[in-house]
Amino acid sequence: MIELQSVSRLYRSDEIETTALHGISLSIRRGEFAAVMGPSGCGKSTLLNILGAVDRPTSGQYLFEGVDLARRGEGALAQHRARHLGFIFQSFNLVDDLTIAENVELGLIYRKGLSGARRTLVEAAMDRVGIAHRARHFPHQLSGGQQQRAAIARAIVGEPGVILADEPTGNLDTENGAQVMDILKGLNAAGATIVMVTHSPSHADQASRRIDMLDGRLAASVAQAL
Repeated sequence: MIELQSVSRLYRSDEIETTALHGISLSIRRGEFAAVMGPSGCGKSTLLNILGAVDRPTSGQYLFEGVDLARRGEGALAQHRARHLGFIFQSFNLVDDLTIAENVELGLIYRKGLSGARRTLVEAAMDRVGIAHRARHFPHQLSGGQQQRAAIARAIVGEPGVILADEPTGNLDTENGAQVMDILKGLNAAGATIVMVTHSPSHADQASRRIDMLDGRLAASVAQAL
């Protein structure tokens, strides 16, 4: 489904050149739950940004179902993100002055032809993660765990095939982190492909594959028995 071929990413300024990724080649199968681990600065977030089509490789190919996204224009990439990808962030990234239902609906902002179905999709996504009763509340009225569930609802409201999660449990306590992992595993069991960046070995162990990175390179990729 997803294939990176010799992907490198360089960042240049007037005085310095930094290589964040060095010739990464990686395949993610449909329906896989892959956990990416490694020390800070090893390239995990850069890799996730490229998979999410919010950053481009300096060299190499990024194939999504056979289409090289590294060669697509910004408009095409925006449509690709809207149709195929859902994003979950460590800091939730909810809009403070919108209700939870309105925040979830933002996940449909670039989707066309859904005018009559938007409310149904939003309600279904909130119900799926257990926050339907908080639809009219604002983010500051929710706990951290509830805010992350709202963020997950926003990520899945458009029914994307791929979910990219950047430290989704990083700001949560143990109990809420476990609840988020249960939701992600449920989404994966229902068919979603998930790539999750995490610093938690216990959460990485719950994925079907663990990918270790070091200094912008793949250090190991191991399938895990669940």
